[in-house]
Amino acid sequence: MKSNNSLPSADNVTRVVFDNGITVLVRENRTSPVVVLEGALATGGIHDPLGKSGLSSFVSSMMTRGSQKYDYASFNEITESVGANLSVSSEAEQMNFGITCLGDDFSQMVEVLADVLRHPTFPEEQVDLVRRRRIVRLQEREQDTASMAHLRFYETIYANHPYGRATSGYLESISTIQRSDLLDYHQRHITPDGAVIVVAGNVNTPRLIDLLQTHFGSWKNGKSDLSLAPLPQFSGIQKISLPMPDKFQSDIVLGWRTIDRSHPDYYKLRVANCILGVFGMMGRLGEVVREKQGLAYYSYSTVDTARKGGVWLASAGVNSANVAQASESILAEFLRMAEEPVAAHELADTQAYLTGALPLTLETNGGVASVLLDMELLGLGLDYLHRYPGLINEVSIEDVQQVCKQYLQPENYALVVAGAE
Repeated sequence: MKSNNSLPSADNVTRVVFDNGITVLVRENRTSPVVVLEGALATGGIHDPLGKSGLSSFVSSMMTRGSQKYDYASFNEITESVGANLSVSSEAEQMNFGITCLGDDFSQMVEVLADVLRHPTFPEEQVDLVRRRRIVRLQEREQDTASMAHLRFYETIYANHPYGRATSGYLESISTIQRSDLLDYHQRHITPDGAVIVVAGNVNTPRLIDLLQTHFGSWKNGKSDLSLAPLPQFSGIQKISLPMPDKFQSDIVLGWRTIDRSHPDYYKLRVANCILGVFGMMGRLGEVVREKQGLAYYSYSTVDTARKGGVWLASAGVNSANVAQASESILAEFLRMAEEPVAAHELADTQAYLTGALPLTLETNGGVASVLLDMELLGLGLDYLHRYPGLINEVSIEDVQQVCKQYLQPENYALVVAGAE
Protein backbone atom coordinates (compact mmCIF):
# COMPACT_ATOMS: atom_id res chain seq x y z
CA MET A 1 0.00 0.00 0.00
CA LYS A 2 1.22 3.47 -0.81
CA SER A 3 2.30 5.60 2.13
CA ASN A 4 0.37 8.84 2.60
CA ASN A 5 3.41 10.86 1.48
CA SER A 6 3.72 8.96 -1.77
CA LEU A 7 0.10 9.40 -2.86
CA PRO A 8 -0.34 11.44 -6.03
CA SER A 9 -1.00 15.02 -4.97
CA ALA A 10 -0.16 18.62 -5.80
CA ASP A 11 3.30 17.97 -4.32
CA ASN A 12 4.27 15.37 -6.93
CA VAL A 13 1.86 15.84 -9.84
CA THR A 14 2.38 18.60 -12.41
CA ARG A 15 -0.80 20.12 -13.84
CA VAL A 16 -0.74 22.35 -16.94
CA VAL A 17 -3.58 23.77 -19.03
CA PHE A 18 -2.86 24.46 -22.71
CA ASP A 19 -4.35 27.47 -24.49
CA ASN A 20 -6.69 25.23 -26.49
CA GLY A 21 -8.32 23.78 -23.36
CA ILE A 22 -6.35 20.55 -22.87
CA THR A 23 -5.42 19.82 -19.25
CA VAL A 24 -2.25 17.78 -18.74
CA LEU A 25 -1.27 15.98 -15.54
CA VAL A 26 2.10 14.26 -15.12
CA ARG A 27 3.29 11.93 -12.38
CA GLU A 28 6.91 10.85 -12.82
CA ASN A 29 7.96 7.35 -11.78
CA ARG A 30 11.57 6.65 -12.76
CA THR A 31 11.53 3.20 -11.11
CA SER A 32 9.49 1.70 -13.93
CA PRO A 33 10.46 1.56 -17.63
CA VAL A 34 6.80 1.69 -18.68
CA VAL A 35 4.93 4.90 -19.50
CA VAL A 36 1.13 5.05 -19.44
CA LEU A 37 -0.94 7.80 -20.98
CA GLU A 38 -4.65 7.94 -20.20
CA GLY A 39 -6.88 10.62 -21.67
CA ALA A 40 -10.43 11.65 -22.40
CA LEU A 41 -12.21 13.95 -24.81
CA ALA A 42 -15.37 15.78 -23.77
CA THR A 43 -17.72 13.82 -25.99
CA GLY A 44 -19.43 10.47 -26.06
CA GLY A 45 -22.73 8.72 -26.55
CA ILE A 46 -24.62 11.78 -25.33
CA HIS A 47 -23.77 13.38 -28.67
CA ASP A 48 -25.23 10.55 -30.76
CA PRO A 49 -28.15 11.92 -32.81
CA LEU A 50 -31.56 10.30 -32.49
CA GLY A 51 -31.61 7.22 -34.66
CA LYS A 52 -27.79 7.06 -34.70
CA SER A 53 -27.09 5.49 -31.31
CA GLY A 54 -23.61 4.00 -31.33
CA LEU A 55 -22.15 6.70 -33.58
CA SER A 56 -19.62 7.91 -31.00
CA SER A 57 -18.53 4.33 -30.35
CA PHE A 58 -18.29 3.71 -34.10
CA VAL A 59 -16.09 6.81 -34.50
CA SER A 60 -13.76 5.68 -31.72
CA SER A 61 -13.44 2.22 -33.29
CA MET A 62 -12.46 3.80 -36.61
CA MET A 63 -9.78 6.16 -35.34
CA THR A 64 -7.05 3.53 -35.26
CA ARG A 65 -8.03 2.17 -38.68
CA GLY A 66 -6.54 4.91 -40.78
CA SER A 67 -5.26 8.46 -40.29
CA GLN A 68 -3.46 11.06 -42.33
CA LYS A 69 0.01 9.63 -41.70
CA TYR A 70 -0.80 6.04 -40.75
CA ASP A 71 -3.03 3.66 -42.63
CA TYR A 72 -4.33 0.59 -40.82
CA ALA A 73 -1.36 -1.58 -41.80
CA SER A 74 1.31 0.94 -40.80
CA PHE A 75 -0.48 1.71 -37.51
CA ASN A 76 -0.42 -1.97 -36.59
CA GLU A 77 3.16 -2.38 -37.75
CA ILE A 78 4.40 0.50 -35.59
CA THR A 79 2.55 -0.47 -32.43
CA GLU A 80 3.34 -4.17 -32.71
CA SER A 81 7.02 -3.62 -33.52
CA VAL A 82 7.59 -1.90 -30.17
CA GLY A 83 5.05 -3.91 -28.16
CA ALA A 84 2.91 -0.83 -27.51
CA ASN A 85 -0.81 -0.56 -26.98
CA LEU A 86 -2.76 2.42 -28.35
CA SER A 87 -6.53 2.46 -28.01
CA VAL A 88 -9.58 4.69 -28.39
CA SER A 89 -13.03 3.90 -26.99
CA SER A 90 -16.24 5.71 -26.12
CA GLU A 91 -18.53 5.94 -23.11
CA ALA A 92 -21.68 7.97 -22.54
CA GLU A 93 -19.93 11.17 -21.44
CA GLN A 94 -16.36 10.81 -22.62
CA MET A 95 -14.19 9.34 -25.36
CA ASN A 96 -11.20 7.59 -23.86
CA PHE A 97 -7.76 7.12 -25.38
CA GLY A 98 -4.56 5.60 -24.08
CA ILE A 99 -1.00 4.49 -24.67
CA THR A 100 1.07 1.89 -22.84
CA CYS A 101 4.66 1.46 -23.97
CA LEU A 102 8.29 1.63 -22.92
CA GLY A 103 9.72 5.07 -22.25
CA ASP A 104 12.04 4.87 -25.26
CA ASP A 105 9.05 4.49 -27.60
CA PHE A 106 6.76 7.05 -25.99
CA SER A 107 7.56 10.01 -28.25
CA GLN A 108 6.73 8.00 -31.35
CA MET A 109 3.48 6.73 -29.84
CA VAL A 110 2.40 10.27 -28.92
CA GLU A 111 2.94 11.29 -32.54
CA VAL A 112 0.77 8.39 -33.69
CA LEU A 113 -1.91 9.20 -31.11
CA ALA A 114 -2.09 12.83 -32.19
CA ASP A 115 -2.59 11.85 -35.82
CA VAL A 116 -5.20 9.24 -34.87
CA LEU A 117 -7.25 11.74 -32.84
CA ARG A 118 -6.83 14.80 -35.04
CA HIS A 119 -6.73 13.40 -38.56
CA PRO A 120 -8.62 10.10 -38.94
CA THR A 121 -9.51 9.32 -42.55
CA PHE A 122 -12.34 6.80 -42.00
CA PRO A 123 -11.46 4.56 -44.98
CA GLU A 124 -14.62 3.24 -46.62
CA GLU A 125 -13.47 -0.38 -46.60
CA GLN A 126 -12.73 -0.17 -42.88
CA VAL A 127 -16.12 1.45 -42.21
CA ASP A 128 -17.82 -1.52 -43.84
CA LEU A 129 -15.64 -4.00 -41.94
CA VAL A 130 -16.20 -2.35 -38.56
CA ARG A 131 -19.95 -2.12 -39.21
CA ARG A 132 -20.15 -5.86 -39.95
CA ARG A 133 -18.17 -6.73 -36.82
CA ARG A 134 -20.30 -4.47 -34.64
CA ILE A 135 -23.47 -5.97 -36.03
CA VAL A 136 -22.19 -9.43 -35.10
CA ARG A 137 -21.44 -8.23 -31.55
CA LEU A 138 -24.91 -6.67 -31.27
CA GLN A 139 -26.46 -9.92 -32.45
CA GLU A 140 -24.48 -11.73 -29.77
CA ARG A 141 -25.68 -9.17 -27.21
CA GLU A 142 -29.28 -9.96 -28.12
CA GLN A 143 -28.64 -13.56 -27.08
CA ASP A 144 -27.06 -12.67 -23.72
CA THR A 145 -29.57 -12.50 -20.88
CA ALA A 146 -27.44 -10.30 -18.60
CA SER A 147 -26.65 -7.78 -21.33
CA MET A 148 -30.28 -7.50 -22.40
CA ALA A 149 -31.55 -7.14 -18.83
CA HIS A 150 -29.15 -4.24 -18.19
CA LEU A 151 -29.91 -2.66 -21.55
CA ARG A 152 -33.66 -2.70 -20.96
CA PHE A 153 -33.24 -1.51 -17.36
CA TYR A 154 -31.41 1.65 -18.43
CA GLU A 155 -33.94 2.25 -21.21
CA THR A 156 -36.71 1.94 -18.63
CA ILE A 157 -35.20 4.01 -15.83
CA TYR A 158 -34.00 6.87 -18.09
CA ALA A 159 -36.71 6.70 -20.79
CA ASN A 160 -35.77 8.78 -23.85
CA HIS A 161 -32.80 10.51 -22.23
CA PRO A 162 -29.33 9.83 -23.73
CA TYR A 163 -28.39 8.01 -20.51
CA GLY A 164 -30.97 5.40 -21.46
CA ARG A 165 -29.52 4.60 -24.86
CA ALA A 166 -26.87 1.95 -25.51
CA THR A 167 -23.50 3.56 -26.20
CA SER A 168 -22.69 0.63 -28.48
CA GLY A 169 -25.85 1.26 -30.45
CA TYR A 170 -28.53 -1.02 -31.86
CA LEU A 171 -28.78 -3.19 -34.95
CA GLU A 172 -31.05 -0.71 -36.69
CA SER A 173 -28.86 2.32 -35.88
CA ILE A 174 -25.45 0.79 -36.69
CA SER A 175 -26.78 -0.49 -39.99
CA THR A 176 -27.61 3.06 -41.13
CA ILE A 177 -24.39 4.81 -40.08
CA GLN A 178 -22.36 5.97 -43.09
CA ARG A 179 -18.87 7.40 -43.52
CA SER A 180 -20.38 10.90 -43.79
CA ASP A 181 -21.86 10.48 -40.29
CA LEU A 182 -18.41 9.65 -38.90
CA LEU A 183 -16.81 12.66 -40.58
CA ASP A 184 -19.55 14.97 -39.34
CA TYR A 185 -19.28 13.67 -35.77
CA HIS A 186 -15.51 14.14 -35.78
CA GLN A 187 -15.81 17.68 -37.07
CA ARG A 188 -18.45 18.64 -34.52
CA HIS A 189 -17.37 16.87 -31.36
CA ILE A 190 -13.72 15.73 -31.45
CA THR A 191 -12.14 18.82 -29.94
CA PRO A 192 -9.30 19.61 -27.52
CA ASP A 193 -11.57 21.83 -25.43
CA GLY A 194 -12.19 20.05 -22.14
CA ALA A 195 -9.81 17.21 -22.97
CA VAL A 196 -7.58 15.71 -20.27
CA ILE A 197 -4.26 13.90 -20.77
CA VAL A 198 -2.58 12.11 -17.85
CA VAL A 199 0.88 10.57 -18.06
CA ALA A 200 2.49 8.37 -15.42
CA GLY A 201 5.84 6.65 -15.65
CA ASN A 202 9.44 7.07 -16.70
CA VAL A 203 9.30 10.58 -18.19
CA ASN A 204 10.95 13.94 -17.75
CA THR A 205 8.13 16.37 -17.04
CA PRO A 206 9.39 19.49 -18.90
CA ARG A 207 10.27 17.41 -21.97
CA LEU A 208 6.94 15.66 -21.82
CA ILE A 209 5.02 18.93 -21.67
CA ASP A 210 6.98 20.16 -24.69
CA LEU A 211 6.23 16.91 -26.54
CA LEU A 212 2.49 17.16 -25.90
CA GLN A 213 2.50 20.85 -26.78
CA THR A 214 4.21 20.05 -30.09
CA HIS A 215 1.61 17.46 -31.10
CA PHE A 216 -1.54 18.81 -29.47
CA GLY A 217 -0.94 22.51 -28.83
CA SER A 218 -1.92 23.64 -32.33
CA TRP A 219 -5.19 21.69 -32.28
CA LYS A 220 -7.87 24.38 -32.36
CA ASN A 221 -11.18 23.11 -33.69
CA GLY A 222 -14.39 23.51 -31.73
CA LYS A 223 -15.72 24.02 -28.24
CA SER A 224 -16.99 21.10 -26.19
CA ASP A 225 -20.64 21.04 -25.20
CA LEU A 226 -21.68 18.54 -22.57
CA SER A 227 -25.05 20.14 -21.86
CA LEU A 228 -27.88 17.67 -21.42
CA ALA A 229 -31.64 17.87 -21.29
CA PRO A 230 -33.10 17.41 -17.79
CA LEU A 231 -33.75 13.84 -16.80
CA PRO A 232 -37.37 12.74 -17.24
CA GLN A 233 -39.27 11.90 -14.09
CA PHE A 234 -39.43 8.28 -13.04
CA SER A 235 -42.27 7.10 -10.85
CA GLY A 236 -44.18 3.98 -10.07
CA ILE A 237 -43.15 0.35 -10.22
CA GLN A 238 -42.18 -0.71 -13.72
CA LYS A 239 -41.72 -4.42 -14.30
CA ILE A 240 -40.42 -5.58 -17.67
CA SER A 241 -40.21 -9.17 -18.86
CA LEU A 242 -38.00 -9.88 -21.86
CA PRO A 243 -38.58 -13.46 -23.05
CA MET A 244 -35.54 -15.09 -24.67
CA PRO A 245 -36.31 -18.53 -26.11
CA ASP A 246 -33.95 -21.46 -25.58
CA LYS A 247 -32.40 -19.91 -22.45
CA PHE A 248 -32.19 -21.82 -19.19
CA GLN A 249 -30.95 -18.91 -17.07
CA SER A 250 -32.69 -15.62 -16.43
CA ASP A 251 -31.02 -12.39 -15.40
CA ILE A 252 -32.61 -9.88 -13.07
CA VAL A 253 -31.84 -6.18 -12.77
CA LEU A 254 -33.70 -4.24 -10.09
CA GLY A 255 -33.00 -0.67 -9.08
CA TRP A 256 -33.77 2.95 -8.42
CA ARG A 257 -32.86 6.33 -9.82
CA THR A 258 -30.61 8.07 -7.30
CA ILE A 259 -28.01 10.87 -7.48
CA ASP A 260 -25.28 12.34 -9.64
CA ARG A 261 -21.59 11.93 -8.82
CA SER A 262 -21.19 15.42 -7.33
CA HIS A 263 -24.07 15.02 -4.84
CA PRO A 264 -23.11 15.32 -1.14
CA ASP A 265 -24.72 11.93 -0.45
CA TYR A 266 -22.45 10.09 -2.87
CA TYR A 267 -20.06 8.64 -0.28
CA LYS A 268 -22.91 7.61 2.01
CA LEU A 269 -24.53 5.79 -0.88
CA ARG A 270 -21.23 4.19 -1.86
CA VAL A 271 -20.73 2.80 1.64
CA ALA A 272 -24.33 1.55 1.73
CA ASN A 273 -23.92 -0.16 -1.63
CA CYS A 274 -20.72 -1.87 -0.54
CA ILE A 275 -22.53 -3.36 2.46
CA LEU A 276 -25.45 -4.46 0.29
CA GLY A 277 -23.70 -6.06 -2.63
CA VAL A 278 -19.92 -5.67 -2.83
CA PHE A 279 -17.92 -6.42 0.31
CA GLY A 280 -16.65 -9.95 0.77
CA MET A 281 -18.64 -12.41 -1.34
CA MET A 282 -20.88 -9.68 -2.84
CA GLY A 283 -22.19 -8.31 0.44
CA ARG A 284 -25.60 -9.11 1.88
CA LEU A 285 -26.96 -10.04 -1.53
CA GLY A 286 -24.26 -12.66 -1.98
CA GLU A 287 -24.68 -13.93 1.55
CA VAL A 288 -28.48 -14.08 1.61
CA VAL A 289 -29.74 -14.52 -1.95
CA ARG A 290 -26.93 -16.70 -3.25
CA GLU A 291 -25.47 -18.55 -0.25
CA LYS A 292 -28.29 -18.94 2.29
CA GLN A 293 -31.30 -19.11 -0.03
CA GLY A 294 -29.53 -20.68 -3.00
CA LEU A 295 -31.60 -18.60 -5.41
CA ALA A 296 -28.87 -17.11 -7.62
CA TYR A 297 -25.67 -18.08 -9.40
CA TYR A 298 -24.46 -14.56 -8.63
CA SER A 299 -25.98 -11.48 -7.04
CA TYR A 300 -24.37 -8.07 -6.48
CA SER A 301 -25.20 -4.36 -6.48
CA THR A 302 -23.62 -1.22 -7.89
CA VAL A 303 -24.02 2.54 -7.83
CA ASP A 304 -23.64 3.97 -11.33
CA THR A 305 -23.39 7.76 -11.33
CA ALA A 306 -23.02 10.32 -14.10
CA ARG A 307 -22.90 14.12 -14.27
CA LYS A 308 -26.67 14.55 -14.22
CA GLY A 309 -28.01 11.46 -12.51
CA GLY A 310 -27.41 7.97 -11.28
CA VAL A 311 -28.90 4.59 -10.43
CA TRP A 312 -28.53 2.08 -7.64
CA LEU A 313 -29.16 -1.39 -8.99
CA ALA A 314 -28.77 -5.04 -8.17
CA SER A 315 -28.07 -7.78 -10.69
CA ALA A 316 -28.58 -11.52 -10.37
CA GLY A 317 -28.38 -14.59 -12.57
CA VAL A 318 -30.92 -17.22 -11.59
CA ASN A 319 -32.60 -20.40 -12.67
CA SER A 320 -35.75 -19.29 -14.44
CA ALA A 321 -37.87 -21.19 -11.91
CA ASN A 322 -36.53 -18.91 -9.17
CA VAL A 323 -37.16 -15.52 -10.81
CA ALA A 324 -40.10 -14.44 -8.65
CA GLN A 325 -38.58 -15.59 -5.35
CA ALA A 326 -35.15 -14.12 -6.15
CA SER A 327 -36.65 -10.78 -7.20
CA GLU A 328 -38.61 -10.59 -3.95
CA SER A 329 -35.52 -11.49 -1.93
CA ILE A 330 -33.36 -8.81 -3.64
CA LEU A 331 -36.06 -6.19 -3.08
CA ALA A 332 -36.32 -7.23 0.56
CA GLU A 333 -32.57 -6.81 1.06
CA PHE A 334 -32.70 -3.34 -0.46
CA LEU A 335 -35.57 -2.28 1.76
CA ARG A 336 -33.99 -3.86 4.86
CA MET A 337 -31.16 -1.35 4.39
CA ALA A 338 -33.71 1.42 4.89
CA GLU A 339 -35.69 -0.24 7.68
CA GLU A 340 -32.86 -1.48 9.92
CA PRO A 341 -29.56 0.15 10.94
CA VAL A 342 -26.55 -1.75 9.64
CA ALA A 343 -24.35 -3.45 12.20
CA ALA A 344 -21.32 -1.56 13.50
CA HIS A 345 -18.97 -4.32 12.30
CA GLU A 346 -20.48 -4.20 8.79
CA LEU A 347 -19.81 -0.50 8.57
CA ALA A 348 -16.28 -0.79 9.97
CA ASP A 349 -15.36 -3.67 7.65
CA THR A 350 -16.74 -1.83 4.65
CA GLN A 351 -14.89 1.37 5.48
CA ALA A 352 -11.64 -0.55 5.90
CA TYR A 353 -12.21 -2.25 2.54
CA LEU A 354 -13.01 0.99 0.68
CA THR A 355 -10.11 2.94 2.14
CA GLY A 356 -7.71 0.07 1.60
CA ALA A 357 -8.73 -0.76 -1.95
CA LEU A 358 -8.05 2.62 -3.57
CA PRO A 359 -4.35 2.87 -2.63
CA LEU A 360 -3.83 -0.63 -4.01
CA THR A 361 -4.88 0.61 -7.44
CA LEU A 362 -1.94 3.02 -7.33
CA GLU A 363 0.70 0.28 -7.41
CA THR A 364 1.04 0.57 -11.20
CA ASN A 365 1.50 3.48 -13.58
CA GLY A 366 -1.75 2.48 -15.25
CA GLY A 367 -3.58 2.68 -11.95
CA VAL A 368 -2.09 6.09 -11.15
CA ALA A 369 -3.01 7.46 -14.58
CA SER A 370 -6.55 6.13 -14.37
CA VAL A 371 -7.17 7.56 -10.90
CA LEU A 372 -5.70 10.96 -11.80
CA LEU A 373 -7.86 11.08 -14.93
CA ASP A 374 -11.01 10.48 -12.89
CA MET A 375 -9.94 13.06 -10.32
CA GLU A 376 -9.51 15.71 -13.01
CA LEU A 377 -12.68 14.86 -14.93
CA LEU A 378 -14.74 14.93 -11.74
CA GLY A 379 -13.12 18.12 -10.44
CA LEU A 380 -12.05 16.41 -7.21
CA GLY A 381 -8.77 18.32 -6.81
CA LEU A 382 -5.23 17.02 -6.41
CA ASP A 383 -5.71 16.66 -2.65
CA TYR A 384 -8.51 14.13 -3.16
CA LEU A 385 -6.53 10.99 -2.30
CA HIS A 386 -5.53 12.55 1.01
CA ARG A 387 -9.16 13.49 1.73
CA TYR A 388 -10.66 10.22 0.56
CA PRO A 389 -10.24 8.16 3.78
CA GLY A 390 -12.01 10.88 5.73
CA LEU A 391 -14.88 11.02 3.24
CA ILE A 392 -15.45 7.29 3.73
CA ASN A 393 -14.76 7.05 7.45
CA GLU A 394 -17.03 9.94 8.41
CA VAL A 395 -20.07 8.03 7.11
CA SER A 396 -22.10 6.86 10.09
CA ILE A 397 -24.67 4.12 10.66
CA GLU A 398 -27.30 6.85 10.67
CA ASP A 399 -26.02 8.20 7.35
CA VAL A 400 -26.35 4.80 5.72
CA GLN A 401 -29.92 4.35 6.89
CA GLN A 402 -30.81 7.93 5.93
CA VAL A 403 -29.75 7.62 2.29
CA CYS A 404 -31.42 4.22 2.00
CA LYS A 405 -34.70 5.63 3.32
CA GLN A 406 -34.42 8.61 1.02
CA TYR A 407 -33.61 6.83 -2.23
CA LEU A 408 -35.03 3.32 -1.85
CA GLN A 409 -38.69 4.18 -2.16
CA PRO A 410 -40.71 0.94 -2.39
CA GLU A 411 -43.24 2.55 -4.75
CA ASN A 412 -40.63 3.74 -7.31
CA TYR A 413 -38.33 1.16 -8.88
CA ALA A 414 -37.72 -0.74 -12.09
CA LEU A 415 -37.44 -4.52 -12.38
CA VAL A 416 -36.29 -6.18 -15.59
CA VAL A 417 -36.07 -9.92 -16.19
CA ALA A 418 -34.51 -11.34 -19.34
CA GLY A 419 -34.43 -15.05 -20.07
CA ALA A 420 -36.56 -18.15 -20.30
CA GLU A 421 -40.29 -17.65 -20.03
